[in-house]
Order: sequence, then C-alpha cells, then structure tokens
Amino acid sequence: MESRSALTDLQVPATYVQALAELIRSLGADTSDWLAMSGLTMARLEQPDASVSLPLFAQLASDAVGITREPALGLLLGDRMHAASHGIVGFAVSNAGTPRQAVELLARFVRLRLPLLSVSQQSADGEVEVRFHEALPLGPMRGPVLEATLLTIKRVLDAISLGSCPIIQVAFPFSAPDHAPLTRTMFGCQVIFDAPVAAMRLPEQQLDQPLRRADAAAFREAAAICQRELDRIGIGERLADRVLRLLVERQNGFPSLAVVARMVQLTPRTLHRRLVEEGTSFRALLDEVRHRRAREHLRSGEMSVEELAFALGYADPANFRRAFRRWEGVAPTIYRDRARR
Repeated sequence: MESRSALTDLQVPATYVQALAELIRSLGADTSDWLAMSGLTMARLEQPDASVSLPLFAQLASDAVGITREPALGLLLGDRMHAASHGIVGFAVSNAGTPRQAVELLARFVRLRLPLLSVSQQSADGEVEVRFHEALPLGPMRGPVLEATLLTIKRVLDAISLGSCPIIQVAFPFSAPDHAPLTRTMFGCQVIFDAPVAAMRLPEQQLDQPLRRADAAAFREAAAICQRELDRIGIGERLADRVLRLLVERQNGFPSLAVVARMVQLTPRTLHRRLVEEGTSFRALLDEVRHRRAREHLRSGEMSVEELAFALGYADPANFRRAFRRWEGVAPTIYRDRARR
C-alpha cells in the first residue's frame, strides 16, 4: 500500500464531481450549496483538465449523501455513467477486441480515473474474479465508492459486449445495507456482502469472444496515451501487475522467481513478501499465465498436448494434464476438441 501522503497528493478528474452534481440536481438538492461546503464552484470544475484532491473528493461524496439523504447514491451514480464518462480510459475500453482485453486494460489504468482503487484478477473454476483493492481506507465512503465503481464497470461491459458477457456475481466487503434489494436489482446477478474484498466474477469462456465495435488501431493508440499519462503523473502499477506483465511478455519459457526478482530490483524473499501483501504469489501468477496460454494454444490446435506442456515449462506432460484438469475440470484433449467444434 502506498503512503497516505503520496495518495493524498493524487487527483480525481472533475468530470466525476460534475456527474455527481448532475445526480444531486436530479434528486432535487441544491448543487451550489453542496459545492460551497467545499469552497468550490461549477465554473471551476468546468475548467479544462480540472481535478480535485482525494480528500476533497471524499468530502464531496460524503456531503452529497448528507444533502440528498440518499444512502444508495453510489448505485444511482454508477447507473448514470458510461464509457465516455471515463475519458481516454473509457475510449480505450470501447475499442477493445475482447471483454478480457477490456478488463485487463481497466485493471491497468483504473487509477488514472480513480486513484482510490487498484484492480487485480485471477482465474479459477471457469471464472475470472476481478478484485478491487482500496489504496487507502475509504471509511464511511466505502459503500458509495465501491457501489458506484462496480456498477459503472458492469454497465460498460454490458455495453461493449451487448450483454453477451454477463457478470455472474458481485461481492462487497461490508454488511448488507438497507438498500440491498435495490443493489441486487440493479446488478441483476448474485450479490453477496461481508466478503473479504470487493469483487466481480465473470465467465471465462465469454471473455475471449470478439467484440463487434473493436478497433485495434484505436485501442493501441488509446492504451499508449493511458500509459504515457500514468508515467507522467507517477502512479506506479502494483507489483503483481509488473510481475504478471513480465511473465506474459515471455513467449518461450518463463523466468524463475529469482530472475523476476532481479528484473524488478528486489530480493526473491522481498518479492515473495510483497506479492503476499497484495494477495497473491509468484506461483499463483505463473499459474494464471500458464492457464491463459494453455487455453489459447488448445483452441488454435497448433501444438500437441506434449509440445504445449514443454512450452509451458512442465518437465512431465502428466503434470500439465493434472494442472489443466484443476483449471478447467476436463482433460486438455477434451477441451481442445470442444473448442474446435
């Protein structure tokens, strides 16, 4: 976790404050009074590239709940947001080739738009779990912020996939609020509370379907702009994301823990400890990349099971077969045959 002083220097785009103001106005409250509580005006927020600090954004959100007396304000805000609300990140997501590509881009660049959170993902039992981690304690705003964020992402994924990649389950790390029935209605899936971390589960199989609105050139350019912006403002990516990227970039074999530790300028022991602090491990990340690559190669049918096992770093094909059964519940040959029908 980053230091509190570093995080409080980060900025939230003013477009989110404007969206909140529009919602407050639609609920019949006075936005001028609301902004005045924080010494702001709408004219200031409408300036090009305007932003507010994290503490100020948290105060604005808290005041918004108070002035509207609407505990479900986060849900109502998330329901109003769409891809265009999220600037260049939203544009990139809209041009993604597959839902998986969209999710991976969100995980990488979500902090450009909302530095309060970071995102990780892991695969298991035919599903992908996308987790949302608090960069600093959200306190009483945890509910509204997480509800708005997860519902926004659901709405964006529904839009780009035309509803063909439905969310299976949403989890929140707080007790069920009085508006829990509304939460379940708006998400349209299983919603659980008192979970260890905020998360959403998506079907693995649907994540790789081509999207009709995909534009590879626009996606690459937008992702490059996002990366330059991330570098400019100095928000570091999670260590787990760096390790995952190093593993994904390797086409032939995978580097060991010791090699990756050297590449990120840490000792193996420190790398292991920091990954555990982020809720994962080197073994889990390697397992995720192997799983992903195994599916891709089996679908293409370019390699035999024995060749694929060797390419993924398994000395014995039997070990690969056992791992694949753990991932998918079936033998790799059965998975390949089903995928090629």
